[in-house]
Amino acid sequence: MITFYFNGSPNPTKVALFLEEAGLPYEPVAVDTRKGEQFAPEFLKLNPNGKVPAIVDDGTVVFDSNAILLYLAEKTGRFLAPPAERGALLSWLMFVATGIGPFSGQAVHFRHFAPEKVAYANDRYQYEVKRHYGVLDGHLAGREWMVGEAYGIVDMAVWGWARMLPFVLGEGAFEGFPNVKRHHDAITARPAAAKAVALKDRFAFKAELDAEARGHMFKHLTPAA
Repeated sequence: MITFYFNGSPNPTKVALFLEEAGLPYEPVAVDTRKGEQFAPEFLKLNPNGKVPAIVDDGTVVFDSNAILLYLAEKTGRFLAPPAERGALLSWLMFVATGIGPFSGQAVHFRHFAPEKVAYANDRYQYEVKRHYGVLDGHLAGREWMVGEAYGIVDMAVWGWARMLPFVLGEGAFEGFPNVKRHHDAITARPAAAKAVALKDRFAFKAELDAEARGHMFKHLTPAA
Protein backbone atom coordinates (compact mmCIF):
# COMPACT_ATOMS: atom_id res chain seq x y z
CA MET A 1 0.00 0.00 0.00
CA ILE A 2 1.35 3.40 -1.00
CA THR A 3 0.96 6.23 1.49
CA PHE A 4 0.37 9.45 -0.42
CA TYR A 5 0.94 12.80 1.29
CA PHE A 6 -0.89 15.48 -0.63
CA ASN A 7 -3.05 18.56 -0.86
CA GLY A 8 -5.09 19.95 -3.76
CA SER A 9 -2.34 21.96 -5.43
CA PRO A 10 -1.03 21.15 -8.94
CA ASN A 11 1.92 18.93 -8.05
CA PRO A 12 0.08 16.48 -5.77
CA THR A 13 -2.86 16.40 -8.17
CA LYS A 14 -0.75 15.07 -11.02
CA VAL A 15 0.50 12.25 -8.77
CA ALA A 16 -3.10 11.53 -7.76
CA LEU A 17 -3.86 11.27 -11.48
CA PHE A 18 -1.22 8.57 -11.95
CA LEU A 19 -2.42 6.60 -8.92
CA GLU A 20 -5.98 6.67 -10.22
CA GLU A 21 -5.00 5.86 -13.81
CA ALA A 22 -2.89 2.91 -12.70
CA GLY A 23 -5.45 1.67 -10.20
CA LEU A 24 -2.80 1.46 -7.49
CA PRO A 25 -4.11 1.09 -3.94
CA TYR A 26 -3.06 4.04 -1.82
CA GLU A 27 -3.79 5.71 1.47
CA PRO A 28 -4.14 9.49 1.13
CA VAL A 29 -2.78 11.58 3.98
CA ALA A 30 -3.78 15.23 3.88
CA VAL A 31 -1.05 17.79 4.56
CA ASP A 32 -2.62 21.18 5.16
CA THR A 33 0.00 23.71 4.15
CA ARG A 34 -2.15 26.59 5.44
CA LYS A 35 -1.83 25.08 8.90
CA GLY A 36 1.91 24.48 8.53
CA GLU A 37 1.64 20.68 8.56
CA GLN A 38 4.35 20.48 5.89
CA PHE A 39 6.84 21.57 8.56
CA ALA A 40 5.87 18.96 11.12
CA PRO A 41 8.95 16.91 12.14
CA GLU A 42 7.38 13.66 10.97
CA PHE A 43 6.76 15.09 7.49
CA LEU A 44 10.20 16.70 7.26
CA LYS A 45 11.66 13.22 7.75
CA LEU A 46 10.00 12.32 4.45
CA ASN A 47 10.75 15.54 2.59
CA PRO A 48 13.31 17.84 4.24
CA ASN A 49 12.19 20.55 1.80
CA GLY A 50 8.77 20.69 3.47
CA LYS A 51 6.66 20.41 0.32
CA VAL A 52 3.97 18.06 -0.93
CA PRO A 53 3.67 15.57 -2.47
CA ALA A 54 5.59 12.66 -1.03
CA ILE A 55 4.95 8.94 -1.04
CA VAL A 56 6.07 6.00 1.05
CA ASP A 57 6.01 2.74 -0.88
CA ASP A 58 6.88 -0.29 1.23
CA GLY A 59 9.52 1.73 3.08
CA THR A 60 10.80 3.61 0.03
CA VAL A 61 10.33 7.38 0.32
CA VAL A 62 10.03 9.51 -2.80
CA PHE A 63 9.38 13.25 -2.89
CA ASP A 64 8.97 15.79 -5.71
CA SER A 65 6.03 15.15 -8.00
CA ASN A 66 8.08 14.53 -11.12
CA ALA A 67 10.35 12.06 -9.34
CA ILE A 68 7.25 10.29 -8.03
CA LEU A 69 5.73 10.05 -11.50
CA LEU A 70 8.93 8.55 -12.89
CA TYR A 71 9.30 6.18 -9.91
CA LEU A 72 5.73 4.90 -10.21
CA ALA A 73 5.93 4.55 -13.97
CA GLU A 74 9.12 2.51 -13.71
CA LYS A 75 7.70 0.45 -10.83
CA THR A 76 4.55 -0.46 -12.75
CA GLY A 77 5.92 -0.40 -16.28
CA ARG A 78 3.03 1.86 -17.27
CA PHE A 79 2.75 5.29 -18.91
CA LEU A 80 6.38 5.27 -20.02
CA ALA A 81 7.62 5.96 -23.54
CA PRO A 82 9.27 3.34 -25.76
CA PRO A 83 13.07 3.07 -25.33
CA ALA A 84 13.66 5.15 -28.45
CA GLU A 85 11.69 7.98 -26.82
CA ARG A 86 13.44 7.80 -23.43
CA GLY A 87 15.45 10.94 -24.10
CA ALA A 88 12.35 12.88 -25.08
CA LEU A 89 10.49 11.66 -22.00
CA LEU A 90 13.24 12.81 -19.65
CA SER A 91 13.69 16.10 -21.47
CA TRP A 92 10.03 17.08 -21.38
CA LEU A 93 9.54 15.83 -17.83
CA MET A 94 12.41 18.05 -16.72
CA PHE A 95 10.99 20.91 -18.78
CA VAL A 96 7.90 20.72 -16.59
CA ALA A 97 9.96 20.26 -13.43
CA THR A 98 12.33 23.18 -13.99
CA GLY A 99 10.22 25.48 -16.15
CA ILE A 100 6.45 25.10 -16.16
CA GLY A 101 6.10 24.39 -12.44
CA PRO A 102 8.49 26.92 -10.89
CA PHE A 103 7.61 29.80 -13.20
CA SER A 104 3.88 29.14 -12.83
CA GLY A 105 4.25 29.06 -9.07
CA GLN A 106 6.10 32.36 -8.98
CA ALA A 107 3.61 33.92 -11.38
CA VAL A 108 0.78 32.91 -9.07
CA HIS A 109 2.61 34.32 -6.07
CA PHE A 110 3.26 37.73 -7.57
CA ARG A 111 -0.15 37.94 -9.24
CA HIS A 112 -2.27 36.88 -6.25
CA PHE A 113 -0.37 36.68 -2.98
CA ALA A 114 2.57 39.07 -2.81
CA PRO A 115 1.95 41.63 -0.02
CA GLU A 116 3.38 44.31 -2.29
CA LYS A 117 2.66 44.65 -5.99
CA VAL A 118 6.00 44.46 -7.76
CA ALA A 119 5.44 45.27 -11.42
CA TYR A 120 8.79 43.98 -12.62
CA ALA A 121 8.42 40.61 -10.85
CA ASN A 122 4.85 40.17 -12.04
CA ASP A 123 5.76 41.03 -15.63
CA ARG A 124 8.82 38.80 -15.55
CA TYR A 125 6.97 35.67 -14.41
CA GLN A 126 3.90 36.29 -16.54
CA TYR A 127 6.21 36.58 -19.55
CA GLU A 128 8.07 33.37 -18.70
CA VAL A 129 4.85 31.41 -18.17
CA LYS A 130 3.59 32.54 -21.57
CA ARG A 131 6.93 31.67 -23.15
CA HIS A 132 6.97 28.18 -21.63
CA TYR A 133 3.39 27.46 -22.64
CA GLY A 134 4.22 28.72 -26.11
CA VAL A 135 6.90 26.05 -26.28
CA LEU A 136 4.36 23.43 -25.18
CA ASP A 137 1.77 24.64 -27.64
CA GLY A 138 4.24 24.44 -30.51
CA HIS A 139 5.29 20.95 -29.48
CA LEU A 140 1.69 19.74 -29.30
CA ALA A 141 0.80 21.09 -32.74
CA GLY A 142 -0.14 18.10 -34.86
CA ARG A 143 0.37 15.57 -32.08
CA GLU A 144 -1.99 14.14 -29.48
CA TRP A 145 0.43 13.45 -26.63
CA MET A 146 3.67 14.93 -25.37
CA VAL A 147 5.96 11.96 -26.05
CA GLY A 148 5.48 9.25 -28.64
CA GLU A 149 2.04 8.00 -29.60
CA ALA A 150 0.59 7.27 -26.17
CA TYR A 151 -0.62 9.08 -23.07
CA GLY A 152 2.05 9.02 -20.36
CA ILE A 153 3.61 10.65 -17.34
CA VAL A 154 4.71 13.80 -19.18
CA ASP A 155 1.10 14.43 -20.14
CA MET A 156 0.12 14.02 -16.50
CA ALA A 157 2.85 16.42 -15.42
CA VAL A 158 1.73 19.05 -17.94
CA TRP A 159 -1.96 18.64 -17.02
CA GLY A 160 -1.29 19.19 -13.31
CA TRP A 161 -0.27 22.78 -14.06
CA ALA A 162 -2.21 23.45 -17.27
CA ARG A 163 -5.53 23.04 -15.48
CA MET A 164 -4.55 26.07 -13.38
CA LEU A 165 -3.58 28.28 -16.32
CA PRO A 166 -6.51 30.73 -15.96
CA PHE A 167 -5.49 31.27 -12.33
CA VAL A 168 -1.88 31.78 -13.38
CA LEU A 169 -2.47 34.16 -16.31
CA GLY A 170 -6.08 35.26 -15.96
CA GLU A 171 -9.34 34.47 -17.72
CA GLY A 172 -8.99 33.69 -21.39
CA ALA A 173 -5.46 32.33 -20.88
CA PHE A 174 -6.13 29.24 -22.99
CA GLU A 175 -7.04 31.34 -26.01
CA GLY A 176 -3.39 31.81 -26.86
CA PHE A 177 -2.56 28.12 -26.51
CA PRO A 178 -5.14 26.08 -28.47
CA ASN A 179 -3.04 22.92 -28.55
CA VAL A 180 -2.44 23.02 -24.82
CA LYS A 181 -6.20 23.54 -24.35
CA ARG A 182 -7.00 20.51 -26.49
CA HIS A 183 -4.48 18.42 -24.57
CA HIS A 184 -5.81 19.68 -21.22
CA ASP A 185 -9.41 18.92 -22.18
CA ALA A 186 -8.59 15.40 -23.34
CA ILE A 187 -7.04 14.55 -19.97
CA THR A 188 -9.66 16.37 -17.90
CA ALA A 189 -12.33 14.22 -19.59
CA ARG A 190 -10.73 11.04 -18.27
CA PRO A 191 -12.48 9.45 -15.24
CA ALA A 192 -9.17 9.22 -13.38
CA ALA A 193 -8.70 12.99 -13.69
CA ALA A 194 -12.09 13.64 -12.08
CA LYS A 195 -11.14 11.36 -9.19
CA ALA A 196 -7.75 13.04 -8.79
CA VAL A 197 -9.31 16.52 -8.61
CA ALA A 198 -12.03 15.36 -6.21
CA LEU A 199 -9.60 13.74 -3.77
CA LYS A 200 -9.10 16.97 -1.85
CA ASP A 201 -12.83 17.24 -1.19
CA ARG A 202 -12.66 14.22 1.09
CA PHE A 203 -10.66 16.24 3.61
CA ALA A 204 -11.21 19.47 5.51
CA PHE A 205 -8.38 21.70 4.31
CA LYS A 206 -8.14 25.20 5.74
CA ALA A 207 -9.81 27.61 3.30
CA GLU A 208 -8.80 30.98 4.70
CA LEU A 209 -5.58 32.59 3.59
CA ASP A 210 -5.31 34.49 6.86
CA ALA A 211 -2.28 35.68 8.79
CA GLU A 212 -1.62 32.20 10.15
CA ALA A 213 -1.72 30.65 6.70
CA ARG A 214 0.52 33.35 5.23
CA GLY A 215 2.99 32.79 8.03
CA HIS A 216 3.22 29.10 7.16
CA MET A 217 3.17 29.46 3.37
CA PHE A 218 5.41 32.52 3.06
CA LYS A 219 7.93 32.10 5.84
CA HIS A 220 10.16 34.88 4.55
CA LEU A 221 7.47 37.27 5.78
CA THR A 222 7.64 35.91 9.33
CA PRO A 223 10.11 37.74 11.58
CA ALA A 224 12.89 35.56 12.91
CA ALA A 225 12.49 34.54 16.54
